[in-house]
This record gives sequence, C-alpha cells and structure tokens, in this order.
Amino acid sequence: MHQHGKLNYVEFPAKDLSATKAFFSAAFDWSFVDYGPDYVAFSDQGLDGGFFRSEQCSTSTTGGALLVFYSADIRSTLAKVQQHGGIVIKPIFDFPGGCRFHFTEPSGNEFAVWSESQD
Repeated sequence: MHQHGKLNYVEFPAKDLSATKAFFSAAFDWSFVDYGPDYVAFSDQGLDGGFFRSEQCSTSTTGGALLVFYSADIRSTLAKVQQHGGIVIKPIFDFPGGCRFHFTEPSGNEFAVWSESQD
C-alpha cells in the first residue's frame, strides 16, 4: 500500500543497463522488468525504482543522494560486490553505531552498505 508523503520510487542513470542489471542480480539477488531499450525497473528491494539509459552517474561527490544497503554480514556482502564487478571506493570503516563501505556499480553510481559490526 502506498503511503502519502513517503518515499516510493527512486531512479538512477545507467551508462550500461545490461551490466548494471547483471551486477545487481548477482550481488543482491534483484530482478528487473524491462520497459523498452532505455529503462529497467526493480521492486521489492526496500524501495522500488529503476535505471534509465544516460551517460551521467550519481555519486555523493557530485551531490547525488547516497542510498545505503543493510547487511547482516558486511564482509560477505563486500566479497559479492567485488566478485560481481563493483568497485570499492571507501573500504570498510567504523562510524557510531556500526560500519560501512562505499562502492560503485558498473555504470558508475555510488552506493554504500552498512552493518552493526564487521564480525
């Protein structure tokens, strides 16, 4: 059920829709619905959204919003991200309440993963 005034959908640019889809499918078990050659959508990932074909990318250094995944096992998630083509741009670091790392996916968009601990 949609809730008034709550975040409902997010869209990201993607230089390479096929590589982005393959990465998120393998690293995070996402599935996608294609809407023509220039748009793919995902759902049931905490927030629904999509990727549209664009030469741009979203990073925190250029003012883009940073979306953060939760992981019960951050080291395992880090390994999957790297195994499937993600590039770690900030290795695991501690912050009050937990730890996290930042990565870019094949189209260059930045995401982060956090957990309560590195164990």
